[in-house]
Amino acid sequence: MNKKPNDASSPNGKEKFEVADVFRLYGQDYRLNNPLPSDHIKVMHHIQICRTAALGGHIEQCDQCRFERIAYNSCRNRHCPKCQTMVKEKWLNDRKAELLPCGYFHIVFTLPHDLNPIILCNKKTAFNILFAAVSQTLQAFAKDPQWKLEGQLGFISVLHTWSQTLMDHFHLHCLIPGGALSFSKKRWTAANDSFLFRIESLAKEFKKRYLKLLETAHRKNELIFPGKTATFESQAGFGELIGSLFKAKWIAYAKRPFAGPEQVLEYLGRYTHRIAISNNRIKSIDNGTVTFEYRDRSRDNEVREMSLSADEFIRRFLLHVLPPGFMKIRYFGFLSNNNKKQTIPLLRKLIDPNAKLPEKTEETIIEMIFRLTGEDITCCPECKKGKMRMIKKISKQKLNSS
Repeated sequence: MNKKPNDASSPNGKEKFEVADVFRLYGQDYRLNNPLPSDHIKVMHHIQICRTAALGGHIEQCDQCRFERIAYNSCRNRHCPKCQTMVKEKWLNDRKAELLPCGYFHIVFTLPHDLNPIILCNKKTAFNILFAAVSQTLQAFAKDPQWKLEGQLGFISVLHTWSQTLMDHFHLHCLIPGGALSFSKKRWTAANDSFLFRIESLAKEFKKRYLKLLETAHRKNELIFPGKTATFESQAGFGELIGSLFKAKWIAYAKRPFAGPEQVLEYLGRYTHRIAISNNRIKSIDNGTVTFEYRDRSRDNEVREMSLSADEFIRRFLLHVLPPGFMKIRYFGFLSNNNKKQTIPLLRKLIDPNAKLPEKTEETIIEMIFRLTGEDITCCPECKKGKMRMIKKISKQKLNSS
């Protein structure tokens, strides 16, 4: 059956396609043929009904020409492509109060793909181990006299789980102020301008610590091994896997250091609230096939197109649903939630008490949208003179089963 998405177009006249369209057209068949955990079903449902009558909304009317429009509510699910912008902007605004007047480093730690089958069955445990191993590695290096910091780091870590083609690719982005706070909390020691630590040494230490924590989880029976992973459940099978992973080269990657706080905010805006795929990357949905853009890392980030069956597209998207309640952005060291109220004012004073930093602002949703898009959503799109006012709330409506 040749199914088509709802008729929608962008301002330039081109048809728009969304993840929600894929779920509306092919989600029911996928769920019938592929038993899913309840949290995956919930994510699909939320994305499918986002900004539709199913969530209710309100009617707005122009106070001049009486033109009316309907605005539906959003689902606010963290996996929804349409619900991240406002959350991201509020989060970025809050981070302004935590910026330091120094350079920042960006380091990425990647787990080898041989671990993917185990990770997918044990997401919460495997991801917690990833955060812990990275934190232990960075703090151990900051404490080591050979790196001439001898103090505590502070950093933000952001979990990403995808590649550009929506495959499982588990890695942690770390944003690190360039220096350490002494354990006495009386001195700031700035790092080398060009690098924080030797990246090859970081990768080796990260590997050692991750595998040690994974072995501990296995010994405590904190891992499950369904299906094809059953071979790793025994001590012998798991030991063989650990041995092969120890021999493999693990990847840590250091990106160019940031010169200052403004660049840090720009970076955070790009990375922190990303999801596996944005709607604007989807180019067509036709006859059971979804075509989307991706950047080919092997061809110098050349933009290419990939076509997948709707079932495979849904399968890949759901690989990246996080465990319920799992925190994918975490703070460590002197930036941890327990420390930063005391350490940030102290560090600003120690580093440069006269530095001018971006300040947290107070703005409404309307002001935020205008800043981001240049569009005044209160202005009547019909007469261009009047203001749109809410005149009636709309109750949630029952969604047709699909």
